[in-house]
Amino acid sequence: MKLKKQVTVCGAAIFCVAVFSLYLMLDRVQHDPARHQNGGNFPRSQISVLQNRIEQLEQLLEENHEIISHIKDSVLELTANAEGQPVVLPFHMPNGSWVLPPESRPSFYSISAQDCQFALKSNSQKEDLQMLAVSALLPYDNQDGGVWKQGFDITYEPHEWDAEPLQVFVVPHSHNDPGWIKTFDKYYFDQTQHILNSMVVKLQEDPRRRFIWSEISFFSKWWDNISAQKQAAVRRLVGNGQLEMATGGWVMPDEANSHYFAMIDQLIEGHQWLEKNIGVTPRSGWAVDPFGHSSTMPYLLRRANLTSMLIQRVHYAIKKHFAATQNLEFMWRQSWDPDSSTDILCHMMPFYSYDVPHTCGPDPKICCQFDFKRLPGGRINCPWKVPPKAITSANVAERAQLLLDQYRKKSKLYRSKVLLVPLGDDFRYDKPQEWDAQFLNYQRLFDFLNAHPDLHVQAQFGTLSDYFDALYKQVGIVPGMRPPGFPVVSGDFFSYADREDHYWTGYYTSRPFYKSMGRVLEAHLRGAEILYSLALSHARHAGMDSKYPLSDYAMLTDARRNLGLFQHHDAITGTAKEAVVVDYGVRLLHSLMNLKRVIINAAHYLVLADKEAYHYDLAVPFLGADEARLNQDSLPEKTIIKLDATPRFVVVFNPLEQERLSIVSLLVNTPRIRVLNEEGQPLAVQLSAQWTSATDMAPDVYQVSINMRLPALGLSILQLSKSFDSHNTLKSSVRLFLHGRDLPVHKHEAFPVRVIPTATEDFCLENQHMRACFSGGSGSLKSVHQAGDAQEQKLSRQFLIYGTRSTKDKSGAYLFLPDGEAKPYVPKDPPVVRVTEGPFFSEVAVYYQHIQEVVRLYNVAGVDGLSLEISCLVDIRDHINKELALRFSTDIESKGTFFTDLNGFQVMGREGG
Repeated sequence: MKLKKQVTVCGAAIFCVAVFSLYLMLDRVQHDPARHQNGGNFPRSQISVLQNRIEQLEQLLEENHEIISHIKDSVLELTANAEGQPVVLPFHMPNGSWVLPPESRPSFYSISAQDCQFALKSNSQKEDLQMLAVSALLPYDNQDGGVWKQGFDITYEPHEWDAEPLQVFVVPHSHNDPGWIKTFDKYYFDQTQHILNSMVVKLQEDPRRRFIWSEISFFSKWWDNISAQKQAAVRRLVGNGQLEMATGGWVMPDEANSHYFAMIDQLIEGHQWLEKNIGVTPRSGWAVDPFGHSSTMPYLLRRANLTSMLIQRVHYAIKKHFAATQNLEFMWRQSWDPDSSTDILCHMMPFYSYDVPHTCGPDPKICCQFDFKRLPGGRINCPWKVPPKAITSANVAERAQLLLDQYRKKSKLYRSKVLLVPLGDDFRYDKPQEWDAQFLNYQRLFDFLNAHPDLHVQAQFGTLSDYFDALYKQVGIVPGMRPPGFPVVSGDFFSYADREDHYWTGYYTSRPFYKSMGRVLEAHLRGAEILYSLALSHARHAGMDSKYPLSDYAMLTDARRNLGLFQHHDAITGTAKEAVVVDYGVRLLHSLMNLKRVIINAAHYLVLADKEAYHYDLAVPFLGADEARLNQDSLPEKTIIKLDATPRFVVVFNPLEQERLSIVSLLVNTPRIRVLNEEGQPLAVQLSAQWTSATDMAPDVYQVSINMRLPALGLSILQLSKSFDSHNTLKSSVRLFLHGRDLPVHKHEAFPVRVIPTATEDFCLENQHMRACFSGGSGSLKSVHQAGDAQEQKLSRQFLIYGTRSTKDKSGAYLFLPDGEAKPYVPKDPPVVRVTEGPFFSEVAVYYQHIQEVVRLYNVAGVDGLSLEISCLVDIRDHINKELALRFSTDIESKGTFFTDLNGFQVMGREGG
């Protein structure tokens, strides 16, 4: 209490001095001699002088207000520190590094050794084929295989099926891309709705007809626009097995770029829609068009209770090898699985494509003759110059024998006497005439084949599950079990090539802006779902359902569906046309804005101590968003928090299910800042400049970084206000390496900046976990040393430029076809290197002509401090037909093996060239 009285007296004295100063100034204005000399008549110059003095008086009043606020703040802070724990600040070591105060609680969760050893148990069942080993064995020589260009001649004995007839299931399908050449809506109105409308009519004309469908995004849109009678007909068709919903995801997702959260979300969204509207659960997976196949997908399908799946786009050399060894059907197992709990039966299609010419057998010239959409007089024909013939009584014997020969040859690639023959292509069956042409002609062929027992074949239309059920029945096992003699495979099927050296790896990085935007939406969706659930639960418990905006649920659903749509294999891949990409971007931005509203509403309700005071106003949200995007193709702009003596509050949400230590960075309009936590205790902050370019500080914008311990699935509140007390504010220091370039540097006095015209000495950034060293000449990373390691690891990075070929096949959205070895990126001028060092983070920003690279090291006791964060902003619009690459080189003895992330779910071993 004694300290309180001393501070109060001191404050009162300062206040009196300030008031007395104001009185003297007013008195001076009143007794201005110039005023009396003019007898009360004010010339224009005198008025100007008086106006200036009034402005000075207003400024003094404002400064006095700030002084009083500062006194008040100091009293509160001194009181808090006197009665509670003092603020312990990070301190600067003589070597330049910052040391944080010790944490009161552990920063990491302990990991049991058993958690990391589960895959090494002695009872683990090893796979028969590991894809890394298979790839190492293949010559990739691309030999000409005859009619089956990428394979080999297939022969058979005519009586092989005498004892056990060949069962053929022809599976009609239509692959509908939810956006590619046209937008999702354009495809729906032009083609998809007509396919589905005809499906209902044509399947009901003959109970022997079958059809499969996989894209629920299209199906749900169609469902909402059809009558109850047609909906009932669809349920009957599904119920009697004529129509199968295969996979049942919102889309057929890309499997290389998609995060497993989003893969699960789109799968659940489709399955829940099917359960709610049709009452069916998918049994088999259908993936004919993703550009390579991830082992994450079979894991997710198996956990969703599917028992079988089909894949198509696998490197042609691997297909040839699997076909030659009759391994095209296998149990797909996770490489880390100690037993068979993740196994799922997988069927790999053997030929070039999923269209009709490449599905009936090895010879596309013959198979094309059985695509009856290509009958003479139609819009498409066969490239092999032999058109189909309508099946009549006069030619049915000859045509059936020709087709049966292809069926038999294809069946020789598999271990069973059950054969799957897809019948479809992109957006097929969009006209009633095609339904009639395909179903009527094939039925005539089936009737002939089935009526001649000497041919030893039973052919019919079927669904995907019809085929798998027949396979399981023939080998005498329960669906989902391993057929006797079938191999077990682990690994994945990347990278994909469909011919020659056409590797589909360009799409890994095509349109990276939208790939990033999809991840941002994914993170916001997870946060919004968690907060909405928590807020709604609290509201229901308090009996306040009516006051809470339950309509937010519709925005969550819409966002989940737009995120699901973006997982489509022509969306997140970046392989769609420009107008379609813009359509995806608009959908992503729309959902991102809606999710921010959901988060704001939920956080508003949860942070209120008095829930009765909650009031939802759509026009005036209680909280503001942390950042905004002006357009679908705009980079996010962080909100600048404008501070004065009145406190502003910031709500921080941790969507992870564990507590974490993290650096939270905000932008404010003043360097005079005080930050308090929820208990009113002041926090140490790192104050940094906000840069608009390599050498220009943004005026009146400052970055404030706070080290926070965020509760699991919890909200934390910060109180920010303008304050003259800088005791807890630790300013970043900046070094600018200009490397001989004569550039103006725009800075302000708030930050110490050393401008170094020329420098070649290397420098390092360091925290308690690691030290990263950089080249003084280029600012590029050179080495990393982990605490506790005996030696540092050499780690260099280099920007490279790949050119593309001059032939018709060029690098693009799909393919990576360079014209040779990469050449170093050589900018016109040496880079500007800016080194920022502070207690909570330090970073190196390197500015080239086309590239801005930032390497940041967090000084945090938690997991964020265990790694380097590297980000690049690239603009190479003047490098037409070129690919920019960032290559890291290390001295790690990897023996050609490296590991890559797979859907954020697991890592996969690869062989380097």
